[in-house]
Amino acid sequence: MADEPTLGEVVRRFEDRLTDVRDDIQQLGTRIDKKVSQDVYDLRHEALTARVATLEATRERDAERLVATRRWLVGAVVVPLIGVLLPVIIMLAGGTG
Repeated sequence: MADEPTLGEVVRRFEDRLTDVRDDIQQLGTRIDKKVSQDVYDLRHEALTARVATLEATRERDAERLVATRRWLVGAVVVPLIGVLLPVIIMLAGGTG
């Protein structure tokens, strides 16, 4: 009989456990409040997907613009320069021989 708890001890232990359970439920509620809802997650994911698509399209346009600039540089500067210098080089090489 000495090992058995008294009624007061049983009530105290029960209240302690009840307090622990309430604290656990409160912590779970706090965690759930911090969690993002599926709708918000989906909206953010769609916005991020749209942003990535826009950035990829911009990168492709920039790459096309770079290719066009290189073509313009070759067509407008290098080819006429060779057209002017090549006859001079041929004349100088032919005149010295």
